[in-house]
Amino acid sequence: MKAIIKDIAYHLPETLVSNDQLRRENPSWDMNMIAEKTGVYQRYIAQEKETALDLARVACQKLFGQHKNLQTQVDGLIFCTQSPDHIMPPNSCILHKYLDLSEDVMAFDLNLACSGYIYGLGLAQGLISSGLATNVLLVTGDTYSKYIHKMDRSSRVLFGDGASASWIMRSDSEQGILDIQCSTSGKYYDKFIIPAGGCRLPKSAESAVLKFDNNGNGRSLDNIHMDGMGILAFVNSKVPKQIQSILMRNALTLDDIDLFIFHQASKMALDSLIRLLKIPPEKVVQNLAEVGNTVSTSIPMCFKFAMDSGRISQGSKILLCGFGVGLSWGTVIIQM
Repeated sequence: MKAIIKDIAYHLPETLVSNDQLRRENPSWDMNMIAEKTGVYQRYIAQEKETALDLARVACQKLFGQHKNLQTQVDGLIFCTQSPDHIMPPNSCILHKYLDLSEDVMAFDLNLACSGYIYGLGLAQGLISSGLATNVLLVTGDTYSKYIHKMDRSSRVLFGDGASASWIMRSDSEQGILDIQCSTSGKYYDKFIIPAGGCRLPKSAESAVLKFDNNGNGRSLDNIHMDGMGILAFVNSKVPKQIQSILMRNALTLDDIDLFIFHQASKMALDSLIRLLKIPPEKVVQNLAEVGNTVSTSIPMCFKFAMDSGRISQGSKILLCGFGVGLSWGTVIIQM
């Protein structure tokens, strides 16, 4: 018994922030160089009172609108987010209310970021394989913009907000998830972190003090702290090995994969993976230029784009790979 991605819907905020807007606001920022390195030319940003839950609710409604009976068929709800509305309860329970789902639906949150969609697929497959669920709604949603200081050039130019909803259902055919591999390297947890705001270091007047690093990036302990080059080195050292491992385990080669969908971390990261794996760039889906790094939503959004643009057909083998906060990474092979 397999799990298959039946369909996906996504939703972006209305507010579009272009590189030109950031240049006007910050004349000292070299946006041409930044765009060359990141690959991002615009990003969608949530309004002050608009949350990841709001975006996810619309994404789910779009999915339900395309599949009229799905709302009553859902028996599992997984919400992957690091931008919850509250410390408690989880977003999944609130979304359950908004979607008016049955009380028999199992609902819980997954607190991961850029690898979260892969981990979520693993959980969805586990629920389906064990018989605990037949139709799982895997939701992603993040609004990192709320964690980024406006003076932090390194993060502000890169990230965009967004949400997605994927219908994961039981498949009794050869189609579906062939294999998943997930990994963690917790010793590097501080490479991507918001130091304050949790029980270890609650928010305070001291945590809100703005400080600048040697590169002129301003942030407080309440904001995202990202070691971009450290994470790039981690991606280059870990991700290709995992991809080769899961392919070998399934008697496949890179040539057997029709399409690669990586987390849209940055142009530098994608270019590195293409070079290290020696895969044709035309086999890699990219949407960084239009939406930026949308965290947990980047992979499902690219998947939906590939589906709608005819790049995926019956029989295609697709490899998805996510990596980031944790540090964590995961790869899945799917037979369409």
